[in-house]
Amino acid sequence: MNYKILAERLLPGEYPSTESYEEKYPPRALPKGAEVTRLAPSPTGFIHLGNLFVAIANERIAHQSGGVLYLRIEDTDLKRKVEGAVEAVKNALRYFDIKFDEGAEIGGDETYAPWYQRQRAEIYRTYVKKLIEEGRAYPCFCTEEELTALREEQTAKKEVTGYYGKYARCRDLTEEEIYQKLDEGKPFVIRLRSMGDPAVKHKFHDEIKGDITVPENDQDVVILKSDGIPTYHFAHAIDDHFMRTTLVIRGEEWLASLPIHIELFEALGFGRPRYGHNCSLMKQDGETRRKLSKRKDPELSLEFYRKEGYFARAVKVYMLTLLNSNFEEWYLKNPDAPLESFKFSANKMSKSGTLFDLDKLNDISKNELAKLSAEEMCAFLKAWADEYGTDAQKGYFADGEKMLKVLTLCMGIGGKKRRKDFTTASQAMEYIKYFFERPQSHEEYRCDGETRRALLSGFLTRYDPSDDAQGWFSKVKEVAAENGFAAEMKDYKAASEAYKGSVADVAEVLRIATTGRVNTPDLWTIQQILGEEETRARLKAAQ
Repeated sequence: MNYKILAERLLPGEYPSTESYEEKYPPRALPKGAEVTRLAPSPTGFIHLGNLFVAIANERIAHQSGGVLYLRIEDTDLKRKVEGAVEAVKNALRYFDIKFDEGAEIGGDETYAPWYQRQRAEIYRTYVKKLIEEGRAYPCFCTEEELTALREEQTAKKEVTGYYGKYARCRDLTEEEIYQKLDEGKPFVIRLRSMGDPAVKHKFHDEIKGDITVPENDQDVVILKSDGIPTYHFAHAIDDHFMRTTLVIRGEEWLASLPIHIELFEALGFGRPRYGHNCSLMKQDGETRRKLSKRKDPELSLEFYRKEGYFARAVKVYMLTLLNSNFEEWYLKNPDAPLESFKFSANKMSKSGTLFDLDKLNDISKNELAKLSAEEMCAFLKAWADEYGTDAQKGYFADGEKMLKVLTLCMGIGGKKRRKDFTTASQAMEYIKYFFERPQSHEEYRCDGETRRALLSGFLTRYDPSDDAQGWFSKVKEVAAENGFAAEMKDYKAASEAYKGSVADVAEVLRIATTGRVNTPDLWTIQQILGEEETRARLKAAQ
């Protein structure tokens, strides 16, 4: 068979020489040992925790080695494309402070552009044509119905599914049969003519898992679809070569495709990048562990963390504890150090499933938020409210001075010990709500209505916003004694049966009336922030 004539029939016209692409996309001028890594999501609109997991690893490996991290959009599958998905990817990764050096919608060194795969179609077709000319690729005319029937037959026989060996029905079509089908206008795809034998296995060094055994590929995979756009397998090999990728960190679900990728690089004559397959993120579900699921687990989506208002550094800290086994020890010794100063290593990534624990992330988030100044916390909360908050929450920031007082109190700034009451922006905004909106409901009082009214009335007659904390508390004690409560805790402890309760119980009534809650920071300071008019109004409303 004359493969050159066949290649011209299948892909007519002049294409650039393969040598010209080597000149157009030269090796990068980087220091010795510098790594070129990438994040290459599909524009489906759903970017998940696994993407962030991989992005953090790739970013650290690239930048600590003096290399490059780029963003490539793998948009070969138009059926799955979602409008605005690329912007969603960028926004999500920007939120978590993943810094790309170049890529789609980012720019950078245009030498290696474009970064959308559909814009690189000519390169792929050039190499498909070359493979056809070399007899390493061929047209396949099988219909979807025929391929479905083939899979059903293989499944019934309990054989490996796919297009290979005796099941590769178009692999050995004669020249006459091929041209007849082409003359009849039958649609076709282009498949790789595999040369492998799965019974033959080779040692392969995985940058994360170490030395593993990989069988040769015997699948005649599709490399060019009927619309002239390549499949992921083929496009990624071309792009990783010409974008000069040195290391690919990706999910372990791609291990099954590794034999295909190894053969593609060999067929194309390219040196391949090193691969590292990271473990899956797991969740404890009762007595068993399972992979995080898009359908079952909202925390898989990065949008979940943005909507809840997780602090980006906190999420990165937690991700790094999962990514590198020695990070947690380093972090305990260097809690305030820039995360970039940690020496990340691919060979310290987990080789098996990693348990994702939202409670542990929440603890880390509390610690990280507690380190912020009132001004930093205010900026963080305002940014969240501007994007996700209600109109009422946006209004909390109208009085900047008041907000800073609220945050200073609630975070324990200036006290002996910083408070750790805030987990996320959404939780924090709910926590401080009572400073800006009157409580619509109150936690349960532990006294009867008559006693409550007497205590509130007694305090209101004495309340003076100019009192300092000591003077204020002296009046609370007066109200306590007047209503049968122990004004001194030592008296109550000595003879509790002689009193209705203690001064602490009186303060609790005032606290619930003022804030709607049993537990809050210092009540005198809260009333100072609210001001006399609002404090009186709340106490009267609770009578």
